[in-house]
Amino acid sequence: QLQLVESGGGLVQPGGSLRLSCTASGFPLHYYAAGWFRQAPGKEREAVSCISSPTGSAFYTDSVKGRFTIYRGNNNNTVYPEMKALKPEDTALYYCAASFSCSQHDGLRTPEHWGQGTQVTASS
Repeated sequence: QLQLVESGGGLVQPGGSLRLSCTASGFPLHYYAAGWFRQAPGKEREAVSCISSPTGSAFYTDSVKGRFTIYRGNNNNTVYPEMKALKPEDTALYYCAASFSCSQHDGLRTPEHWGQGTQVTASS
């Protein structure tokens, strides 16, 4: 069974940090581009970041540049976004996804696999 499972979401104060993880089962995530989308209540889904395979080049949407870092784990089947200096506007449901293309302009294209999502809330 092909699956992506996210973890690491939660409640954090503004300015705090979180590290999400996305682990694949049933397929080799290191052969895919992988990334994250988020959707806040009442807003459209937004591409946040992605990392290419095999080059490892990354995309970040403007609002998270300098605060978020995406990287692959040593087992090559997990992808992490490290999120620092979180803001209330980062509050959303974060989804992991995998595809064959991470565009440097607009993120992950035509995802083939999706996770169920993990909630991130930055609030005091």
